[in-house]
Amino acid sequence: MLSPQDQLTELVRTLETQQHVFATDPLLITEKLQGEEGKPIQKLHRRASRIDSNGALARVLGKIDGRIKAIMLVMSVAWCISGFLGLFTLLQTKVVNFFYVLVCLLGFHTVMLVGWLVMTLFNQGKQSSNWFASFVSPSYLIRGKDDVTKAAVDLYERQLQHSGMRWYLGRFSHQLWLATLTGMLLAIVFLLIVRQYSFSWESTLLSDQALITLTQILGWLPSKVGFTVPDSSAIVQSRLVTDAMPLSMARQWAGLLVGSLLMYGIVPRALAWAFCALMFRRKKMRLDIKQPYYQKILNFWQRQVTDADDFKEAPAPIAPKATVSAGKKLVALLEYPSKQQNWWQAGLDEGQHEVEDFGILDDRDDMACLKAYLDKHPVQVLIGIHSSALPDRGTLRKLDQIASHAKDGLIVQLLSNTNLTDNQPDTVSLDDGLNTSNSPDLTTQASKQLLENQKLRYQQWQTALAARKIGLV
Repeated sequence: MLSPQDQLTELVRTLETQQHVFATDPLLITEKLQGEEGKPIQKLHRRASRIDSNGALARVLGKIDGRIKAIMLVMSVAWCISGFLGLFTLLQTKVVNFFYVLVCLLGFHTVMLVGWLVMTLFNQGKQSSNWFASFVSPSYLIRGKDDVTKAAVDLYERQLQHSGMRWYLGRFSHQLWLATLTGMLLAIVFLLIVRQYSFSWESTLLSDQALITLTQILGWLPSKVGFTVPDSSAIVQSRLVTDAMPLSMARQWAGLLVGSLLMYGIVPRALAWAFCALMFRRKKMRLDIKQPYYQKILNFWQRQVTDADDFKEAPAPIAPKATVSAGKKLVALLEYPSKQQNWWQAGLDEGQHEVEDFGILDDRDDMACLKAYLDKHPVQVLIGIHSSALPDRGTLRKLDQIASHAKDGLIVQLLSNTNLTDNQPDTVSLDDGLNTSNSPDLTTQASKQLLENQKLRYQQWQTALAARKIGLV
């Protein structure tokens, strides 16, 4: 699994490529982070958190992650209870066949653990079957048809299919076994506290000496950590016991039973769990910042002057000069109305032209109507856009669609109270919420700041339209 910060960053990338509208404009956040210090991955995390300023994306990711962990917790508790009840049912007789109970406790567990070891050795570097991904698919855990939910579910699905998930699933499998063995241990301890048992053994094929040797081998490791184990005389006397045995002898067998469960069951499984956890950390999915999306952002942040005397700035892209054709013109405003009457005259100042005013393009229906009109009429299109608008993906996508349908070409005209050109920057309007407090110094400073912002936005439009060969007025 990716870390929570990586998940949020990757979700922002997925949604931005799908033209999702965020709580905060990604372009503005990217610009503000250019001058901040930090490692690339830290700045990408910071950028994703600021774009998700209302926490909507993080809540969806947290909801999926919380439900997956809840399922794992519920399953672990259920396995623990099943182990407790299973052993509780098994130890309902006062005389217990020691080796029969031991095989019930550790037989299947040992076979499964050895099988896991063999599969791990033979499947090194290979992808194991992902049963967990199909069992707890995020699409089953959260319902929603919005873009954020769909993208978050897809992100978790991709994480569950990652090759490193084999260790995550191995860790979870060992966790279930540990829960089962813990339930058995609790049942044994509880029953040994409240009841007195007698332990016996019997065999048709094995001799007394064979059973004595087997018991001594079995008790070697538990005895090393302090558990009492039966001696040779206690082993011989325990054969075919049907009544109560001396308490000291019963405690020896009880110590061997509890010690065997701990040393041959819980401890090996805990070591396997720790090994899977370590391997999962090493093979954990990382955020791939070499993707073109992240490289474009990182390259933008790295564009800064280090020495003004030696630095030679590369020429900024310039949109082609708007060429006005002699035919009919169609003019339209993109999303925002204009206070200027006949605003298009500044862009069509070369002679008289037949102009069709389409009005404002605001929604999909307007775009569909415009494209249908352009398919039937060979006109040149002049689109008016407020100069403070961002050249974001949605806006540029609309311009691309219009340009593909406009048979005589497309021109973009930026509309504001300031005509931003290289030769004549006119006066700046301070009607954008700047409080100058009637101070000449503050007025001058605010004017300069607003002019700088408008020049920056103008250059962004130059760059975006230059790449599309769309003329700019």
